[in-house]
Amino acid sequence: MYINFWYPVVMSGELKDAPKRVRMLAQDFVVYRDTKGQAQVLSNTCTHRGGSLADGKIKGDNIQCPYHGWQFDGSGACRRIPSLGTQARIPARARVDAYPVVERYGIVFAFLGDLPEAERPPMLEVPEFDDPGWRASYINYQVDCDYERSIENGLDPAHNEFVHPTHGFSGQNDDYQVRDIRWVGDGRWGPGFFTTFNSPAATDPQFATMKMASSNREAGSGVIGPNHLWTYIRFGPGKSMHQYMWETPIDEGRTNIFFLNMRSTFLEPEMDQRVSDRNWMVVEQDIQVLTRLQPTLTPPTNTREFMVRADEPILKYREKLREWEDRGWKIDTAAVYANRLKAAYAIPSPERRAEKGWILDAVPMLPGRSAASVAVANRQ
Repeated sequence: MYINFWYPVVMSGELKDAPKRVRMLAQDFVVYRDTKGQAQVLSNTCTHRGGSLADGKIKGDNIQCPYHGWQFDGSGACRRIPSLGTQARIPARARVDAYPVVERYGIVFAFLGDLPEAERPPMLEVPEFDDPGWRASYINYQVDCDYERSIENGLDPAHNEFVHPTHGFSGQNDDYQVRDIRWVGDGRWGPGFFTTFNSPAATDPQFATMKMASSNREAGSGVIGPNHLWTYIRFGPGKSMHQYMWETPIDEGRTNIFFLNMRSTFLEPEMDQRVSDRNWMVVEQDIQVLTRLQPTLTPPTNTREFMVRADEPILKYREKLREWEDRGWKIDTAAVYANRLKAAYAIPSPERRAEKGWILDAVPMLPGRSAASVAVANRQ
């Protein structure tokens, strides 16, 4: 799991009059709306005696701890300590970590890391979201698999033939092979590609415009960062589905997935449920495979899996993961779990670059490598 990326937190409609506890990157966070309707995301642990802020109350723009009533605003600053009286001077060290928030596409996103704004990786954008020629539908679900395995599944052009009967021929096509992989984008934040594929005729009469089998359909997938995945499926002129998946590791082995499907066909509102049901059918087919993978986590080296040419997008993704580990962005989960009963951690927020003296320790990180050593390794 990695800091310094944008993670989906909750669907916007879930934030109402009460705070919500959300677990991400094996840490707990509190999410709430202030009086202006702005979503706020803070570390969940009160710096006084470890109370769960999400179990407290919203007081104006603040979140109030249920244990002793301490209040923190959206910047993480402590604004009230009742036991000290109303005129008390509040120590700056009492603050908690607060994280940059962006709300778009009906989802609340938080930047979980300490990078300044100018250095942060981009988010996966949905350029057609407000286009009247496209229609959106959502699925939000949790699955017992590691998010890296889930992202790799989305980058895998070979699995469709065998996992998804609507996408392939279940291995019955003797001429099947993964054709040319055409790379797109600059690859700075992850690989992207397109390929063509054969698909069977649709059996559902509701999808009549996709009824004919095709040997010339095009699909592509790509990532931004470790957890943002896009997949474009082009059935024919003017008939496409663009799928976006923003994934958040709850912890190692559990993932919260926010799935947005954009379609330029079947635009009638009565088709929303049909499209969602079809998407969910495909998701369940993936889940059947992903929840039974061994090992659960991505192997530490590629030599523990026999990779072939069709796996190149996955190999490029793993290269980026190693690059981000070299930057010192990978959480030391072994240390987190080893100390979970006696230590409370926080994902470091951008404010830690400017302020010292935090009560909670930053989550342990694996040691990165110097820029010089990374450059040498890349030349070898």
